[in-house]
Amino acid sequence: MDKQGVIKALKDNDNFTIITHKSPDGDTLGCGFAVCAYLRSIGKHANVVNNDEIPKRYGFLCDWYSPQEFDEQFVIAVDIADVNLMGDNLKKYQQPDAVDLCIDHHISNTGYAKETYVDATAGAAAMIIYEILSEENAIDQPIASMLYTGIATDTGCFKFQNTDSRAHYYAAKLIEAGADFYHINRQMFEVRSRNVVAAERAITSKMKYFCSERVAVNVISLSVLKKYGVDLSQIEAISSFPLTIEGVCAGVTLKEKATGVYKISLRTTEELNASVICNAFGGGGHIRAAGCEMKGELYEVIEKLINKISEYL
Repeated sequence: MDKQGVIKALKDNDNFTIITHKSPDGDTLGCGFAVCAYLRSIGKHANVVNNDEIPKRYGFLCDWYSPQEFDEQFVIAVDIADVNLMGDNLKKYQQPDAVDLCIDHHISNTGYAKETYVDATAGAAAMIIYEILSEENAIDQPIASMLYTGIATDTGCFKFQNTDSRAHYYAAKLIEAGADFYHINRQMFEVRSRNVVAAERAITSKMKYFCSERVAVNVISLSVLKKYGVDLSQIEAISSFPLTIEGVCAGVTLKEKATGVYKISLRTTEELNASVICNAFGGGGHIRAAGCEMKGELYEVIEKLINKISEYL
């Protein structure tokens, strides 16, 4: 489907359910609530459905939102490359043809929806939503803040390799439209509680190196989260930390979700394709930033990851 096809689908249908991916980030939430706000503004019924509780730091994206009652007719997935990323609470949308339209920017998108609009050159799905809503002159101040959050978070505050002139240009246009960029950037990238700082110190102090110190691995255990009273959403930034070490070309962060279940975040330099490596374990994402989920004993999971990374090194 092309952009005009997406716009037509939004206008011709009603009673929308918009789904976001599990462990939601600023991009999937910013897109989901921006599309919902637009649809409601043109007289449509729309709800956003999340597998997980929305992290507190993203609460400003939906402080206006309350669910509507209607019989679902059209399902949109935003920023979801594969049905496995929807989560256990959204299993009904993982069935064939359960999703009517997927809007995404991941090169690893599996084409699970009836119709798909993917732009793998976009640094964030929010950039695609910006293009769609701009076509309809629908970017008001709240939507501008939602989409700016998506672009800023998925580009690492415009530091990741997926940042290009288009990302900067769209961000500038969103600022012109009223996006509260100062508050968003401070909340996303600067403010940390003392407990978060203590937890990050405990995690990074035990970082391990492999492959002649070209691979750095952090482990976020449930015991550390419990000890310092923090959750994964509060320490998202730590996934980028291993790659800041000189000489490291693959930074791995293992996040313990339950006993024997780990969410993997992989960040790489230009020497490695993160998406290909994570795809080997049922995941995917971008060339320089990707993820997957693995089960097993911690040492087994690390060994499998290191062996796969070493193949490409």
